[in-house]
Amino acid sequence: MSRPAAAPARLLHMIGNAHIDPVWLWQWPEGFQEARSTFWSAIHRMEEYPDFVFTCDQVALLAFVEEADPALFEEIRKRVADGRWVNVGGWWVEPDCNIPTGESFVRQGLLGQRYLEEKFGVTATVGLNADPFGHNANLPQILRKQGLQAYCFLRPGPHEAELPGNPFWWEAADGSRVLAYRIPHEYCSPRADVAYHTDKAMAQLPPGLGTAMVFYGVGNHGGGPTKDNIDSVHRLDRLGSYGELRLSSPPAYVEDVLASGVELPVWRGDLQHHAAGCYAAHSGIKAWMRSAEHALVVAERWASVAAAVAGTPYPHEALTHAWKQVLFNQFHDILPGTSIEPAYDDARDQLGEARSIARRTVNLALQTLARDTDIPFREGTQPVLVFNPHPWRVRADVECEFGLSIERPWVEDDAGQPVPSQFTRALATTSNPKRIAFPADLPPLGHRLYWIRPGSQAPVSVGDRAFEALTEAAGSGPVLENAHLRAEVDPATGWLSSLLDKATGADLMAGVAGVAGVADAAGAQAPHTVVTEDPTDTWGHRVVSYAGPGTPFTCTSARIVESGPVRTVVRVESAYGKSTLVEEIILAADARHLEVRVDLDWQEKLRLLKLRFPVGLAEPTATYEIPYGHLARPADGAEEPGQSWVDVSGTLPGGARAGLTVVNDAKSAYDVSGADIGITAARSPVYAWHEPRQLEPDGLYSYQDQGRQTFRYLLVPHAGDWRDAGVVRLAAELAEPAQPTYESFHPGPRSATESFAVESEGENAGGSVVTTVLKRAEDGDGLVVRAYESAGVQATWSLDLGFAGRTVAATFGPHEIRSFLVPFDADRPIVETDLLERPLIETESAETGSAETGSAETESVDGAGTGSGSATATPEVSGAVAAATSSTDEGVTE
Repeated sequence: MSRPAAAPARLLHMIGNAHIDPVWLWQWPEGFQEARSTFWSAIHRMEEYPDFVFTCDQVALLAFVEEADPALFEEIRKRVADGRWVNVGGWWVEPDCNIPTGESFVRQGLLGQRYLEEKFGVTATVGLNADPFGHNANLPQILRKQGLQAYCFLRPGPHEAELPGNPFWWEAADGSRVLAYRIPHEYCSPRADVAYHTDKAMAQLPPGLGTAMVFYGVGNHGGGPTKDNIDSVHRLDRLGSYGELRLSSPPAYVEDVLASGVELPVWRGDLQHHAAGCYAAHSGIKAWMRSAEHALVVAERWASVAAAVAGTPYPHEALTHAWKQVLFNQFHDILPGTSIEPAYDDARDQLGEARSIARRTVNLALQTLARDTDIPFREGTQPVLVFNPHPWRVRADVECEFGLSIERPWVEDDAGQPVPSQFTRALATTSNPKRIAFPADLPPLGHRLYWIRPGSQAPVSVGDRAFEALTEAAGSGPVLENAHLRAEVDPATGWLSSLLDKATGADLMAGVAGVAGVADAAGAQAPHTVVTEDPTDTWGHRVVSYAGPGTPFTCTSARIVESGPVRTVVRVESAYGKSTLVEEIILAADARHLEVRVDLDWQEKLRLLKLRFPVGLAEPTATYEIPYGHLARPADGAEEPGQSWVDVSGTLPGGARAGLTVVNDAKSAYDVSGADIGITAARSPVYAWHEPRQLEPDGLYSYQDQGRQTFRYLLVPHAGDWRDAGVVRLAAELAEPAQPTYESFHPGPRSATESFAVESEGENAGGSVVTTVLKRAEDGDGLVVRAYESAGVQATWSLDLGFAGRTVAATFGPHEIRSFLVPFDADRPIVETDLLERPLIETESAETGSAETGSAETESVDGAGTGSGSATATPEVSGAVAAATSSTDEGVTE
């Protein structure tokens, strides 16, 4: 029976899929078993229905099936070759798309796409992240550089974000575009007839579309398309009420759209919001993930150096395994904190394994580098090699705890000059613990030798200024002061009453009470700690903002606990209910920022803690770090995802521009309310609690974030805006700190101070282009270097790989991510690659002395060009805009 002639001239691509959460309301062994069951079901449907096509994403599940069920995997291979099993997504899992670092998104595609190419001979061309709760603004650039030309997603839904049409072009700040499609209604369907499901999908699509996609199949715990599903699609196709219904795949739909030549609107910016509470849910998983991500990129750098200069084998297999553990735990119900409690025991163990591999890799590399360093014998001393993991010069205070019988230790550098040092709080609780802090001035990606020596220390000075931090308060509170900053702590509140930037004369705390958005109803300065009731579910469904009035912690003590030539430390102790908070505010002798070390023992339930940082600025603007970039957002108090830093800049009373950047090493949930930055430090909903389920008054529940957590943040005052403060590099140094290692005496061919790779300064001083990755190429024949432009300007950059005898040089467009393959063979040219490490074009060498690759402009594909573009502060629409019909969502399954 054919379709009636009166049927609409419309083609619906019916996408048979099975969204599988490997972890959510179950642990990963159950999720993996469900993948096997679902994949067999899809194979059986293909045997029963010659036109059935199955769409699959999440490469991790395919890799597990290959290992656990080779017969099933062989059936999948055959169906891929037939074109009836279509792999999309191209990523290891469907990750959260806000919280991972930019490099993690690169590795999702690097491992995912290369696996698909190796096992099936073809990579994905369409990205699919049906279930994540929002999508960062830099994804179009990353997707295009991974060979993906389109991207399908579900959230934010029509009630959460009004998009200009469906489909549309989604454009990143560098100008890269992907064809984007918001899945209408749902990515999965009931087990039986899909007519009602199709009705709901059509209601969310703009009128007049000639082609669209409707996803169907039982999902979340897997299952996939049923016989009833497929039979109903055939029946609805014969009826013709929707037009033609074709069992299809996302690449077939994308091909139809691109071939149509229809003009599409353009969206610039991120795609938010769905569940604002998930940016802060489960502090542990956020901190474990951030630590593991940075540990692995540091391990790759040192392993690359040690392999080249000391012959240490590069542990490619171990590091790849560790990255897979990291990528798996970025899944959109693990990293956002929305799974059951036992899932986080698994995540802790898996991320702990990744960190352990990274630490072993670093230790072996540094030990072999130290082995060949010349360290002469000096009676009664302890040599310490301090390693800098960054390809730029780093000045940082380091701490050493040791067991030598040195009663009055002091420090000397490799040139025999005394270095300031002071005792600090020891980690060990013994009869005579010794832990000292001293400032290290470290060469780029290298090491420097220091000596801990006995005896009285000689006077120490730098230039004309002695290392001395002023500690006596002019008023009633502790004061921290050096040549650059002066900060005073109010003992009544436990927070800063003054933060003076001496270079500009601006006190960022002055006038706070008079600035809209940073004062309470009585005009008093907003408190630093705010505890509010939080009756929302784990996801924080329907929450727009957690900023608002609440109850502060009560300060019980604010006093100087450490003072000397290296730094001043003020310890502030506070309490709320059964919870305690210790913040140690540290000003190093030559620092232009404050460091704060936080020790929080949180014992509250269904409450939320914000740490707030109000400043006295008018006309504030807010900027958030996003994966491999930044994004300006309104300073309206919305709960927003971010990476490691958030900035507020504005106008001082005299008209000059200034601001404050807050950098942290563990949190990803923020708001900016006027000129007041807030970090969500703790949130304690019940595990895996999803509305509309209500908590029973006498129910036994487990609450998140109970107990002790530690993290660090920096307060960076600046003139102008955040670009003037070098915050991108400061954030990298906070996440990837210098590492002191104790050494013995031995001869060696290398000097005590050595640098292995140096990033260019000159025009790039201050950090516009930042090198992030130095690793062994996946194919083993060379090194891969990656960097990105962080300030939104065109910039030149070079990296002198002294240990490899080569130099990479290039010009970056604003916001651009670029990668380079550096062959070990010096006669072969350095070439630019995509994010899968495939050469972009045959070029001249990018090595100094030869023609540069230049700022690559990938040839436009189907209207989705890449290249330089200007940053857009807020989402923007251009082109032909189709009106979208919104409908009320009946409650989307996570």
